[in-house]
Amino acid sequence: MKSVAFCTLGCKVNQYETDAMEEIFQKAGYEVKGFHENADVYVINTCTVTNMADRKSRQMLHRARKQNPNSVIVAAGCYVQASAEAAEADEAIDLIVGNNCKGQILSMVEEFIAHRDKTVNLIDINHTSDYETMGITKVSEHTRAYIKIQDGCNQFCSYCIIPFARGRVRSRKMEDILKEVSALADSGYKEIVLTGIHISSYGTDFKDSQAGLIDLVENLSEITGIERIRFGSLEPGIITEEFVKRLVKIKQICPHFHLSLQSGCEATLKRMNRHYTPEDYKARCELLGRYFDRPAFTTDVIVGFPGETEEEFQDTKSFLEDIHFAEMHIFKYSPRKGTKAAQMPEQVDERIKTQRSAVLLELGKKMAEDYRRDCGDKVLKVLIEEEIQSENGPVWTGHSQEYIKCGIKSDKIKSNDIINCRMTGGNHEDFVFCEIID
Repeated sequence: MKSVAFCTLGCKVNQYETDAMEEIFQKAGYEVKGFHENADVYVINTCTVTNMADRKSRQMLHRARKQNPNSVIVAAGCYVQASAEAAEADEAIDLIVGNNCKGQILSMVEEFIAHRDKTVNLIDINHTSDYETMGITKVSEHTRAYIKIQDGCNQFCSYCIIPFARGRVRSRKMEDILKEVSALADSGYKEIVLTGIHISSYGTDFKDSQAGLIDLVENLSEITGIERIRFGSLEPGIITEEFVKRLVKIKQICPHFHLSLQSGCEATLKRMNRHYTPEDYKARCELLGRYFDRPAFTTDVIVGFPGETEEEFQDTKSFLEDIHFAEMHIFKYSPRKGTKAAQMPEQVDERIKTQRSAVLLELGKKMAEDYRRDCGDKVLKVLIEEEIQSENGPVWTGHSQEYIKCGIKSDKIKSNDIINCRMTGGNHEDFVFCEIID
C-alpha cells in the first residue's frame, strides 16, 4: 500500500484543503501517515503570509526530503503560488501544485511517479473566476468543522501578499456548502465555522444571484443537527442594521465576532489601505451589542506598522481599551516582500515593536479576564471537546458560544455533548472552571 503524509502551515483554509486532499488520497487506497513517519509521498500545504512563513515552508519541504530521500515531495499552496521561481529552483521539491489546482493532486502525483519529471502546476490565479470545488466528509477536529465557503480577496491591504497568492474573490456554490454541511451533521458534527480568505465577500461575485453571507447562514440554520454556527473572521463593513437584525433571529449563531481591526488609529488604517475608521468600527460593535447579550469581540492588531509614531500607538491602545475585546491576537509588523508597506519609509525599529507588542499582550490578558468576569452570571452553552488531566484530576474541556474555554469536572458528560453551565470563579491557566446547571 502506498502512503502519504501531510504538513499544513498557515490558516484554517489551508487546513480545510489539507483535509480534502487527504480524503482524495484515502479514497485511492493510500495510507495516511504522520509527517514524522516515513511515507512514499509528502504533501506540504505551504503559507506565504509573512517572510517567516516562506522560510517555514522551505524548512518543512527540506525536512521531508531529508526524512525520506526517495519519496515524492509535493509543495502545494500559497508559497509556491507567490514564489514560483524559487520553488522551481529548489531541488528538494518534485511537484509544485498551486492554488486552484489542489483538487487534481492525486493525478499529478501519479503522473510524476510514472515519469519522474519535475512538474509545475500553476494557473494565473489573478485572472481566474473559478472556485475550485473540494469537499470533506470528516475533519481533523473531532467536534467542530471548518467549512470553506470562498477563496480570494479584493481588498489589497498594503501589508498583505494574500491577494496575489489566492487571487480575486471566488465564492462556492451555496448548494455545495449545504450538501457538505448536511453530510457532516449526519456524521455528528454540531458546530460549523465558516472560513475563507475574506468571507464577508461571499456571494459578491455571483452573476445570477444576489445571495450573500447572511442568506447562506439562514439556509445553514435549517440543517437538522447543526446547533452552532460561528464566523471565522468578518470585515466591519458587513455589520449593518439589516444584517444584524437577520442574524439575531438565527438561534444557532454564536455571539462571538472576530472583527478584523489591525489598528485603532485612523492615520495608520489609511496607510494600511483598510476601508474603515475607528469610529466606523466602534459603531459596528455597538450595533452588535444592542442585539446580542454581551457578545465576545475578538480581533487582530498589528504593532509597529511603517510610520507608526508613539502617539499613533497610544491612539490604538486607547481604542482597544474602549472596545474592550474578549481576546486579541497581537502581531509585530513584518515587511513582506512584494507589498507596498515593505517599501514605505519610516520602518519602525524592532525593539520598539517588541515593546509595543508586550504592552498590548498585557492589555489583552487583562481584557480577557474582564470579559470572563463580565459573563460570570451568564448561562454558558459549552460544546464538550476532550477530557484532560489537571492537577485536580480529569476535567472535561470545551468552548462556550462566546468562545470562552471552560473546564467541567463530571463523569456524566462526553465529547460532543452540549451542556449548560456557569462559571464557579476558579481559573486554570487554560480555562475557567464551570459547574453544570440543569
